[in-house]
Amino acid sequence: MTLEMPTDENPVVVVEGDCLDVLRALPDGCVDAVVTDPPYGMDWDTDSTRFTGGKGGHNKRSTRVHGDSVPFNPSPWLHFPRVVLWGVNHYAERLPVGTTLVWIKKPDAKFGVMLSDCELAWVKGGHGVYAHRQVWDGCAREGEENGVHHHPTQKPVRLMRWCIHKAKVPEGGIILDPFAGSGTTGVAAIAEGRRAILIEKEPKYAAICRRRVAEAMGLGKGSLLAALQPSLFPEDSP
Repeated sequence: MTLEMPTDENPVVVVEGDCLDVLRALPDGCVDAVVTDPPYGMDWDTDSTRFTGGKGGHNKRSTRVHGDSVPFNPSPWLHFPRVVLWGVNHYAERLPVGTTLVWIKKPDAKFGVMLSDCELAWVKGGHGVYAHRQVWDGCAREGEENGVHHHPTQKPVRLMRWCIHKAKVPEGGIILDPFAGSGTTGVAAIAEGRRAILIEKEPKYAAICRRRVAEAMGLGKGSLLAALQPSLFPEDSP
C-alpha cells in the first residue's frame, strides 16, 4: 500500500481501509500524534429512541458502532510520541499512568439523570486531570454546525481542538486518527493549523470525512464557520 501524505496544499488525507493495515504502510516517524475516539469494546446500542418508545431522539437511525463488539487493544498506538485516546475507562488496565481529560457534556440541570455526565480520555505522559465543558446531550449540541449529527458517537470539533492543545501537537504537525468516524479530528486539525491522516473503514463515513474536510477548507457548501474560529485555547497549558 502506498499512502498519500498530507501537504500544505492538502493538509488532511482520508484513507478508506483497516487502520492496522494502514499503520504498517506509514513511514517511520511521519506522525507527530495520535488523537482518536476508538470503539471502546462495549457493544453499545447508539439508538437513543429505545429510551423513548421510538419517538424523537437524534440517533433514531443509528445502530451499533463497527468494531465495538470486541475489546479495544490500545497497544498499536502507544509508541507514538503523543497520544490521546477517548473511552479510557473501558480499557484503563491496558494503559500506563498518564494525563486524564474529562469532557463534561451534560448541562447542570441534567447531572445524574440517565447516561453518563462526562467522558474520559487518556493522554500519554503526565498525571494531571483537566476538564472541558461543552453541552452535547441528546438534541442539545452546543457549538458547531447547528448540532448536525453525522455519526452515532461523534465528538464536537471544539473538543478535538482542545485535545490537540493538550497533546502539544506542534504547529504544522501530522495527527493520525485511525478511527476517524465522520472526520471531526481532521476538521479540528485544519482549524488549528495542523495536518492529519484520517483512517475510516466504513465507506459511508469515509465519504462524510472527505466532505467535511472539503467544507472546512472552504471547498464545499456546508457551514463549519462556528467550528473554525481562531484558536480557542490560546492560554491553554497542560
